Amino acid sequence: MSVQDHFSGVAQAYAAARPDYPDALYDAVAAHVSPRAHVWEPGCGSGQATRDLAARFAHVHATDPSEQQLSRHWAREGAANVTLAVEPGESTWLFDDSVDLVAVAQAMHWFDVPAFFGECHRVLRPGGVLAAWGYDDFDVPSGMEDAIAPFRARIEQDWPPERDFIKRHYADFDWPFDRLEAPALALEVDWPFERFAGYLSSFSATAQHRARTGEDPVALHLDALREAWGDPASIRRIRWPLFMHLRRKPD
Repeated sequence: MSVQDHFSGVAQAYAAARPDYPDALYDAVAAHVSPRAHVWEPGCGSGQATRDLAARFAHVHATDPSEQQLSRHWAREGAANVTLAVEPGESTWLFDDSVDLVAVAQAMHWFDVPAFFGECHRVLRPGGVLAAWGYDDFDVPSGMEDAIAPFRARIEQDWPPERDFIKRHYADFDWPFDRLEAPALALEVDWPFERFAGYLSSFSATAQHRARTGEDPVALHLDALREAWGDPASIRRIRWPLFMHLRRKPD
């Protein structure tokens, strides 16, 4: 199954609701990569990571197999150092030894990973860096456990099998190149209830549940979730533990 299969149906919700990654994550990458770097970002989605990569590095070639995702990419409005292309994660038109960084945000588990690693070998210059990161489910806000549990149970069978790679923090993959130290990180946001509910609607499992049953799982649990949240305008902190892999191609 492709990224397009999972996310074209929730592209609008994904663009509107997905959180941004912390500065500390990009600091960890920039510690190993020159600001003059040319970057390939496969599986870029609607550009949650592209914006920050473009702010730190010379050029970003951001790709995704989903036209719907790219149609909502922030760089569609114009970004001088970003190019966009509809391409799979396993293949790009970029030349051999042409990029300094391959950066993959919350997407590598959708790829044919051996083929993707082969493409990293091809396009990375000697000494170039592969950075891949992701996050699993959020830590449940205090007092919301009883409201979140039935929602999670309802969509559990609708998650694609690739989600297991995320749960295991990509430990199953036969990583190429030498490992670089990566810091412990977390993603934290302060959201009102509407933004939180929009995030739940952006799940691939939410889209699959709608397709399978004709029912919107978020709508079915919305009242209970709202009641557990409290005042919908009140701000709550949502936290996701992050994992990160950094690898350097030999010189």
